[in-house]
Amino acid sequence: MALNPTHELHGRRFSRNLGVALCLAFFVALVFALTVVKVKRGDPMQGYDHTVRPEMVPGTGRAADPVTGGPTDGATGG
Repeated sequence: MALNPTHELHGRRFSRNLGVALCLAFFVALVFALTVVKVKRGDPMQGYDHTVRPEMVPGTGRAADPVTGGPTDGATGG
């Protein structure tokens, strides 16, 4: 029994899948390149690490209470 030739629908589907794969590969390469550039530039990369850090609070340099937004030492701001 001979194998049937590839139907035209499968050829169109393959070319569409190839286009999507190329777009995905381009996006991954772009994200990788941007990541490499950011790491090589040496920008300070401070993220949210679930603790209050005084250097991240704008203003007086004192840590703010995460619930009320006020000072943590109980003093009234003023």
